[in-house]
Amino acid sequence: LALVTGGSSGIGAACVALLAAQGASVMIGYNQGRERARALCDGLPGEGHCIVPLPLGDAAVHAALARDLAASHGRLDILVNSAGYTRRIAHGDLDALDSGLFNEILLANAGGPYSIIRALMPLLKASGDAVVVNVSSVSAFTGSGSNIAYCAAKAALDTMTMSLARVCGPAVRLLCVSPAAVDTDFVPGRDRAELLRKAAGTPLGRAVTPQDVALSVLACVTHLRTATGTHIVIDGGHRL
Repeated sequence: LALVTGGSSGIGAACVALLAAQGASVMIGYNQGRERARALCDGLPGEGHCIVPLPLGDAAVHAALARDLAASHGRLDILVNSAGYTRRIAHGDLDALDSGLFNEILLANAGGPYSIIRALMPLLKASGDAVVVNVSSVSAFTGSGSNIAYCAAKAALDTMTMSLARVCGPAVRLLCVSPAAVDTDFVPGRDRAELLRKAAGTPLGRAVTPQDVALSVLACVTHLRTATGTHIVIDGGHRL
């Protein structure tokens, strides 16, 4: 039984499709993409899939989902935190990144995942062999990305993952997957030609795709059985 936040598009949708193809029953968490989530759910192989509204900033919704899951299944085996939010703001433009927007981006990319993990941890522990995979970014340790707040939020997500892994094992493993810029429309205003041009200059010479990220998430669940509290870098050599 898997839950993917931000599951209606991009990386999240790729994770949903791959997990379902591997036999999981998948709950597709969405915020504004209800119709996308429904269309994706209707096309999945297997059984037991559903869609659930899951705004990142509403702890009451997270708690209600935990209660519903406790009543219906009594456990959760896989949690993929793919939902997030950013804007493209030059790092030198501090006026554009005011404190309100900074905190909004922190909530979306670190506080929201923490709230969801916190609400669902009893169900993850009840599984006995659960995995949480947080979709992070190389921005967490390079300090370069769509804006300064996004870099800070992903660094917080990485450290939070490490801290939780220390106290939640052995019943629950927690990992991050850390791509470079992914070939999606996640960053409003980002020029795709620019993304592909930069990717062409990396050692592997290609952009990271949502499917690449989904495969790394699956590897965390099925193959990296002794990995916890760390990040898996899938950037094509971008950081080198």
